[in-house]
Amino acid sequence: MKLFTRPKTPGVLPMPLWLQGVVELGQAAVLSALLVFVPLTGVWFADGFADRDFTSLARLGGQGWLLIHGVPLTLTLPAGTAGAAAAPAVLSLFPLGLTLIPFFLSWRAGRRLAQASYTDQLWQALLGALGTYALLGTAAAYFSSDGGVSISLTAGALIPLIAAGLGLIVGARREAGSWIRLIGVDLTDWISRTSQHSRWAGSYVWSVIRAGVVGITAALGFSALLVTAALAMSWAEIVTVYQHLDAGIIGGAVLTVVEVGLMPNFVGWALGWTSGAGFSLGTGSIISPLETTVGPLPALPVLAALPTGGMEYAYAVLALPVFAGILAGWWFLREGENHFDEWLSLKIRARWFTAPVSTLLLGIFVGLVSGILAAAAVLVSSGSAGIGRFVDLGADPLWTGIWIAAEVAVGTVVGYAVGPWLEREERP
Repeated sequence: MKLFTRPKTPGVLPMPLWLQGVVELGQAAVLSALLVFVPLTGVWFADGFADRDFTSLARLGGQGWLLIHGVPLTLTLPAGTAGAAAAPAVLSLFPLGLTLIPFFLSWRAGRRLAQASYTDQLWQALLGALGTYALLGTAAAYFSSDGGVSISLTAGALIPLIAAGLGLIVGARREAGSWIRLIGVDLTDWISRTSQHSRWAGSYVWSVIRAGVVGITAALGFSALLVTAALAMSWAEIVTVYQHLDAGIIGGAVLTVVEVGLMPNFVGWALGWTSGAGFSLGTGSIISPLETTVGPLPALPVLAALPTGGMEYAYAVLALPVFAGILAGWWFLREGENHFDEWLSLKIRARWFTAPVSTLLLGIFVGLVSGILAAAAVLVSSGSAGIGRFVDLGADPLWTGIWIAAEVAVGTVVGYAVGPWLEREERP
């Protein structure tokens, strides 16, 4: 079975798949690098980097390209510099919004490679594509290192493959339409050969996972709405900070691009805030509905939207993850398959006991999935700025995951229990 018919020109052999992978993902790497270099070059021509020559600017661009892929940079600041630490610090806070650039470029490359591949042969294109990206990442890490910044060659080779590899796989799967057309493995046929109990268990687990995804998606959506509302209500203060910085048109534009790139990070921090675990903006600080302690902050305009002053009603935000769990429980009732409840009913002939137990366990399972995903979201959105006390930025993954798991679990139990009351049968 073929994915697609590869176009052929009479007398011309088609490009080998591994070479096409090299070309496609090489283009993605170049385009994502240009999106980093062009703003930096504009600032340089505007005398924003008066102490840098073009070689130094190229190193800075390479460091920025690696950073948007999530590669940590080890900083060694000169002695006497404000914020300089006794030991080298690590810059690991990367803008998730800018990471979407290589992801979507790789997604486009994955679709094009799927169009050019036969079934069971996509691995050739992926091998060439990811090998090229790893070599480019290694080269960027090698040439971008200098006396003040050092980058692991291993990290430079492997970490960029996460965003690029995910983009490739998602794009190829989107174009192929099914896994069997993509990799030649019929999962449906394999599942059909398993036992009835295995299919029931697999269906239940899959429904729980999807309900957990619904819960964390809703919680992140509520967090994004909170960030949007905070920015809207603090717009005057944000503009005032811009005016005091007086960075000029190009400098202000670059600063805005960085802030927009950090918006997904802020959503992750807001998730920690709505959960009750809170987030930190530097060592010794905590911002949560239960407690707020903040030290001096850098003059970043978007930080003017931080919650300050009296927050008598801040406890109300703790209900948002619970409401996300209600949506997850309602979704499970409508779309999921509660085979565990059916199995328990067969084993124990006491409905008054099996119904509450299966619902309670469902809430625990769904909450656990949402908590794990919340911890992962917070982990990738947090990091270190590597300067002074700003080595601890973002929410704590462990505590955020625990709080979200508990709150979504409670909401799931409520949503699954009251869901039948929300259903209305249409009358003929």
